[in-house]
Amino acid sequence: MDISLYVHYPFCLRKCLYCAFNSVADSSLRSEDYVAGLLGEMELRSRAIKQDCAAVTLYFGGGTPSLLAPSLVARIVDAAGSLYALKADAEITLECNPGTVSGQLLADFRSAGINRLSIGVQSFDDRMLQRLGRVHTAREARDAFTLAREAGFVNLGLDLIHSLPGQTPDMWEKELLRACDLAPEHVSVYGLAVEEGTPFASLEKDGMLSLPEEDDAVRMFELSTEILCCRGFEHYEISNFARPGFRSRHNSGYWKRVPCLGFGAGAHSFYPEPAHGMRCATTERVGEYLAALQEGELPHREQRILDRREAMAERLFLGLRMSDGVDLQAFAAEFGVSFHEVFGEGCADIFKAGLLELRDGFLRLSRNGLLLSNQVFVRFL
Repeated sequence: MDISLYVHYPFCLRKCLYCAFNSVADSSLRSEDYVAGLLGEMELRSRAIKQDCAAVTLYFGGGTPSLLAPSLVARIVDAAGSLYALKADAEITLECNPGTVSGQLLADFRSAGINRLSIGVQSFDDRMLQRLGRVHTAREARDAFTLAREAGFVNLGLDLIHSLPGQTPDMWEKELLRACDLAPEHVSVYGLAVEEGTPFASLEKDGMLSLPEEDDAVRMFELSTEILCCRGFEHYEISNFARPGFRSRHNSGYWKRVPCLGFGAGAHSFYPEPAHGMRCATTERVGEYLAALQEGELPHREQRILDRREAMAERLFLGLRMSDGVDLQAFAAEFGVSFHEVFGEGCADIFKAGLLELRDGFLRLSRNGLLLSNQVFVRFL
């Protein structure tokens, strides 16, 4: 059984104003102590696997995993190999903050086994970076990319955010062109989401966050497709673009419901069994996480077994995120019922509105459906 592995490192130099991920700044905990707990979790979880498996991807996310010492990264990669049969050609990704790396550090990450970097640029405009609360400058973002190339990385991704406070479509177009000038293999573009509990949410509540109008936000999404696709990128997922052969294998696994084991405080996992799958999460509190492992227990916070209806909904709203769409013959074989029997009547109006398309046995979002994807996905919940 092919599986994916995810490692969560929940520490940052500073918490960004928009960030709702499980992360903390200025922790006094030593990275060595956290990684010791993480390796213990990997060992415990490996004993519970009842069938042979091989890991095809390993992803270090956060937080800011580029704060980890390369020697600690190498220990985790080695553990993935010994405990989960990490394949020789596995995609091994590290999320990288431009303000935390040097040429030597990047070379050491590559020696530790990292073969793909996801660089959290977010913007090439210093004014936007300051509004987001990022710790790096636009110059440092460009330098980090150049240093990664010099370190020998041939699979580099950039993360960008649009619809920022005070941003216009013209400004966003310049951001995209700057990204293209660097010639990355992968670009992720996300519309800013103001998440509950973040400083941005408080600012919005107080009327102090000037966000673009909806028409401008839509235009920025459209510009992403127009500019990146004209420069050789494939729009393979709602927010993701890749040159041929460079899709994110790890994230594609999420959208295809590939089994994934998540390690670390706040990490999430998906198991294909029992029944139609199980999703679970570890506790988000680092202290609780490490205390449970010291007692020889798995630090689970939440565990939910999916019924058939939930699994069908997941197959649809995750699969529809990708340009490949959902193979309805495979859907029927997996669940013993056709899409139209279960969802046809409830989706008749969004077919009529042109948000969903059925071609050659595959269900896909239309161009307008990409813009209104949440209105489509809610029909399956």
